[in-house]
Amino acid sequence: MPRFLIHHVTKYTYPEPVRDSANQMMLYPIKDEYQEVLSQRIAISDEPFIEVYKDYYGNEIGSFMNIAPHLQLRIDSNISVVTKPRQFPVDDKPADVQWHYLQEIQYVIPYIDFLKQEYFSKLDEVKQVANPALFTNKTIFETVQELNTWVYNNFKYIKGITTVETTLDEIWNLKAGVCQDFAHILLLMLRLLGIPSRYVSGYVCPKDSSLRGEGATHAWAEAYIPYYGWLGIDPTNNCVVNDLHVRLAIGRNFSDCSPMKGTYKGTAKQTLEVGVSVSYEDGQVHNEEAAILTPSVVDASLRDEQSTDGSNNSYRRYMQMVQQQQ
Repeated sequence: MPRFLIHHVTKYTYPEPVRDSANQMMLYPIKDEYQEVLSQRIAISDEPFIEVYKDYYGNEIGSFMNIAPHLQLRIDSNISVVTKPRQFPVDDKPADVQWHYLQEIQYVIPYIDFLKQEYFSKLDEVKQVANPALFTNKTIFETVQELNTWVYNNFKYIKGITTVETTLDEIWNLKAGVCQDFAHILLLMLRLLGIPSRYVSGYVCPKDSSLRGEGATHAWAEAYIPYYGWLGIDPTNNCVVNDLHVRLAIGRNFSDCSPMKGTYKGTAKQTLEVGVSVSYEDGQVHNEEAAILTPSVVDASLRDEQSTDGSNNSYRRYMQMVQQQQ
């Protein structure tokens, strides 16, 4: 059972004082039979009071405010977590029995929440790959693995080519992106086949092998396997998730799991720096990216304008980008 020490830093710097900063963070690891959180310390500049509660999906969320004028906001999360290996599904039920089981639960909570499709204009193209007729004789586990590999083989991993505002249509046309894009495309395919699937935010912590997604928050998917339960699959790395992944939150998509969201009053310009470092129980540091924060200047000058579909303002959409998962 590996023990990971994870340091996650988020730092905002403003050219002039801002105030009334209200924030929500999803930096608390999931606690269950596969993941034990030994300790966690969250330090925030100016030491605001943190209210912790659970959302609809059972994720722990911390909210805090910084009313006083400030030039910087820094959030440091230090966790010690033990992950436990899990047994993978055993296909001891016929494929038709498994597909029938999924049909029976498609309108049952919580599975119904993880079958709802987002808008996508290229469904006909996706259905050529995620065609139910192609998987009739395959078990759900086999189907999930095949589609996971398809996304890995057909999409290029390129940092910076997309943001969380990039639509599914744009990702599909680009055939490229980062982990959150790989996860969203896989979710689209699995849901088309009637397989309940959910988005997962967390960290990938390789020790003896190189995995994409190091040095930042990571994203993957979980599919519901009949007679087994939820199984993590990582299309960015073409693997079934085991004890090298640390889970922070689950939801329908990225917007349900964004590590940081917030708003403030003040200048539209700010610099964001984010870094994640992982060390192991033997003291070895796999990377020091939490100490080498990567800055990016952003403009929130349109924070009071409505988005093109009128659903929310552009500043809120920006705040969903501030920790774009890599």
